[in-house]
Amino acid sequence: MLELLHLRTGKPVYDNLYRYWLRIFSVVFAMGVVSGLVMSYQFGTNWAVFSDKAGPVIGPLMAYEVLTAFFLEAGFLGVMLFGRDKVGPRLHFTATLAVAVGTFISAFWIIAVNSWMQTPTGYELSPNGQFLPGPSWAAIIFNPSMAYRLVHTVIAAYLTTAFAVGGVGAWHLLKDRDNPGARTMFSMAMWMAALVAPVQILAGDAHGLNTLEYQPAKVMAMEGHYQSHPNGAPLILFGIPNSKERRIDYAVEIPKASSLILRHDANAPLAGLDTIALADQPPVGIVFWAFRIMVGLGFSMAGLGLLSLFLRWRGKLYDHRLLLRFAVLMGPAGFIAVLAGWTVTEVGRQPFTIYHLLRTAQSVSPLGAPAVAASLVAFAVTYFTVFGFGIWYLLRMMAKPPEAHEPALPNDPTRTAGVTPAPALLGGTET
Repeated sequence: MLELLHLRTGKPVYDNLYRYWLRIFSVVFAMGVVSGLVMSYQFGTNWAVFSDKAGPVIGPLMAYEVLTAFFLEAGFLGVMLFGRDKVGPRLHFTATLAVAVGTFISAFWIIAVNSWMQTPTGYELSPNGQFLPGPSWAAIIFNPSMAYRLVHTVIAAYLTTAFAVGGVGAWHLLKDRDNPGARTMFSMAMWMAALVAPVQILAGDAHGLNTLEYQPAKVMAMEGHYQSHPNGAPLILFGIPNSKERRIDYAVEIPKASSLILRHDANAPLAGLDTIALADQPPVGIVFWAFRIMVGLGFSMAGLGLLSLFLRWRGKLYDHRLLLRFAVLMGPAGFIAVLAGWTVTEVGRQPFTIYHLLRTAQSVSPLGAPAVAASLVAFAVTYFTVFGFGIWYLLRMMAKPPEAHEPALPNDPTRTAGVTPAPALLGGTET
């Protein structure tokens, strides 16, 4: 978007911000590649039985991700990072767009794999217990939860980016409220928060209803419903799950609100975990609290977006220090919400890797505990090293304010006579 705005308007602030965030994006991309390679090794070291049984289904999907997405990203990433002075501005914008499309395609295939593990369809079981693709790959790829999970995840990724950008912009506005780059990035991020965060709440609600249909035990754990409620279930806001006594201690709840949300009828009955075999129930405490962290941060994001709209209307978007401090505080909120959401998704489907078909205990490699521990330690060291150094370096780059101006390149189209700047699309120094 920044490069498009620069091509359309010719304003140096957009080009400067593009360069500013391009450096940060390159580090994030490298961190993602490293983490993905480590995970691939884990399929062989710790989850060999799962890989053997599910490989005929998930293997091709992950190969498609490499062939259609990673090759596209990697091929154009070089042009995006190093080709600014070597290709024309429109070709460079095409490369940037190709990388963005590649990241979405990558998300598509990875979400297809995960969603199939959550709601498996389109498979056939061989005599030796392998999952084989059926006559239609579409039934595997577009399984019942795939569309809901893809929309929810991709919006979450965009919101995470927006709040990180908004937090950085607010940080620099607190120091210099006249910095045009900080004003522009903060304005764009707040538009994203105001318009997209409410959409994400609706997408999450639709995803939750889909989960209730296909993975009811997960929703029971999310809601903290140890017991069934034949005359309407309460919405438990807070409490302490007590799995030993099968109840929520010190519960703060709204009567019948859970039935109203999940069934759109306050008196609708809702089944509880007492209808699920104990061996098939997920760990309630982790799922219960992770869900509340995700939802709480989601509503906080929407609240920040609405507050920014009000102050934008009042003409105080860049001057209200409470808003700016709130935005700085919410800078990492997207990352925390994503981690909490995936904790709900993955812990909530336990004790299965392939829901109701293959248990986690049946999926592990036939290795002794010392061997598994050694590989796990190696992975942990790799992750902490890569992400620890990466985050430290990212924060150092973000701490530097975007420059107000930067000399245009020799092949910059805005230096060519006859270019008429178009109005700014998403705010800027004049907003």
